Amino acid sequence: MSSAMVFVGLGSNLGDSAAILQAAFVSLDELPDTRLLKASRLYRTPAWGLTSQPDFLNAVAMLDTTLTPQALLAALLRIERDAGRLRRDDGSDRWGPRTLDLDLLLYADQVIEEPGLRVPHPHLHDRAFALLPLVEIAPQVRIPGIGAACDSLARMATDDIQALPYTPPPPTHAAR
Repeated sequence: MSSAMVFVGLGSNLGDSAAILQAAFVSLDELPDTRLLKASRLYRTPAWGLTSQPDFLNAVAMLDTTLTPQALLAALLRIERDAGRLRRDDGSDRWGPRTLDLDLLLYADQVIEEPGLRVPHPHLHDRAFALLPLVEIAPQVRIPGIGAACDSLARMATDDIQALPYTPPPPTHAAR
């Protein structure tokens, strides 16, 4: 399989969220046949959906991978579990607090509609907390079926999202 440029959204609002996201960047870079190319800064974001919970820290990672979308999703769910994330089978905790949330936002220019996997992420173009870090690391990226991510971001308020003074970890794949 040829490699694909992939974007993964990261979020956390339980525990030491900054350390959890830093560890998640490392875990993403350590996936087989995958390299972390860029990591955004961390952004403090008010809770979305269920608002009576702590603020989130959000970020986006740019990966180069030969994993299939399904294999990558399975790996993302393993990383979440390793970070202490438990998902209820009925989805009732969908909007609740979490130690780590990893969302497959974009997988090259593919559009995937299958049970448990929708790419591009179906709400990406509506969520400033995902678009802001995405556009930071990939200003020209396009959302299949929607258009330029920067155009979607330009239509929404971002005043309540705060970039944290943080230096993303450098990709470590060169050291392998």
